[in-house]
Amino acid sequence: MMYVNAAVCLSVLLLVIGLSVGHNVINFKGSDALNSAPLIDGHNDLAYNLYDLLNNNLDRFNFTKNLTDDKVWGTNVCNTCNTDLPRLRKGKVGAQFWAAYVDCASQYKDAVPLTMKQIDVIKRLVAKYPNDMQFVTEAKNIEEAWKNGKIASLIGVEGGHSMDSSLAILRLYYELGVRYMTLTHMCNTPWADASIVNDNSVHNLTNFGEAVIYEMNRLGMLVDLSHVSHNVMRHTLSITKAPIIFSHSSAFSVCHNYRNVPDDVLLMVKANNGVVMVNFYSGFVNCNSSRKATIHDVVDHINYIRNLIGADHVGIGADFDGVLRMPEGLEDVSKYPDLFDLIFESNVEPRWTKEELEKLAGRNLIRVFQAVENVRDTLAKTESPRQDIIDVRDVSEAEVISHIQPGLCQTSKEWDDIRNNSTSRQ
Repeated sequence: MMYVNAAVCLSVLLLVIGLSVGHNVINFKGSDALNSAPLIDGHNDLAYNLYDLLNNNLDRFNFTKNLTDDKVWGTNVCNTCNTDLPRLRKGKVGAQFWAAYVDCASQYKDAVPLTMKQIDVIKRLVAKYPNDMQFVTEAKNIEEAWKNGKIASLIGVEGGHSMDSSLAILRLYYELGVRYMTLTHMCNTPWADASIVNDNSVHNLTNFGEAVIYEMNRLGMLVDLSHVSHNVMRHTLSITKAPIIFSHSSAFSVCHNYRNVPDDVLLMVKANNGVVMVNFYSGFVNCNSSRKATIHDVVDHINYIRNLIGADHVGIGADFDGVLRMPEGLEDVSKYPDLFDLIFESNVEPRWTKEELEKLAGRNLIRVFQAVENVRDTLAKTESPRQDIIDVRDVSEAEVISHIQPGLCQTSKEWDDIRNNSTSRQ
């Protein structure tokens, strides 16, 4: 009788445990992963909108208000305005890379001072809202800030033209807190090609471009390959000493836009242990002009990358405030939970696990960031700051291509020979 009672009790206990586990599995939603891991978005262009609309005057910007219907920032008047604190909170954003972006028209002119203004306004914005945001420069502090209820805020410089072909400027950006640089924007630099070249090549990645990569590795700055040509992606991945990121790019096989990442490069990213943070922009996720992009298109890109190279190498890089069209269902920064719910529900095999969703949300980026810091700490024992100076003939030729008089805005001594030769020909 005693054994019978024990067996009955054990059966009841197992039944209760089974029902409990089943109940938890049934009730789990993809967005629940955002409660156990920080959602880290790789790219948001709010800072450029602050410059474009307010000339960086934060007194005229109420970040604590839902700006959906605002006369300046509302969706009816600003189709690139997607961000405010209430919607960031609703979207469960745990960390954000704020882009310091300046237009390609500033290249060879005032790109550096304009970029400094972008860095300044990001830091002032974060400082103005200390109860909601925390400026972060180390991987270990991202989760710390998130656990304290803050949005960890980091800076990425979007476009190598912002460093004006100077490693000194690159180093100073790092000192100011910049933690990634996108090698190009939608324009070639004198040392790297942008996605606009498609399958062609103008410079590819020059010797100086390689020096930029090595110096970023030494500094501990994330190398961002969004916006570069496919050949520059391949070249960079073949030489970098640290994992790379794509801060806001999607899968080329799903949508044949050269801003996206082709399969062979995705496989190189896996070998490099890097991460591709998927872009939401309608034009990059849906190449079918007969219909509008939807949230399902973004899920398709995420699933494609995960199925090809694994859940360890995919993240989120929405590009809010930087593009004109967002997919239906992903209209602003409040929509990330909807995306994660849909990813978890998507009909893929194997099914997404909670751990994989946490990696997608932010743990992959933290892992890559930590690896980049480890490379920095190792190189610090053997390497000094690089002293490479770009061959000004490369800059001169690039300026000619851009219809700018070579050397017109340069006074540094390395231009002396070109200026003297130009004078002697007059």
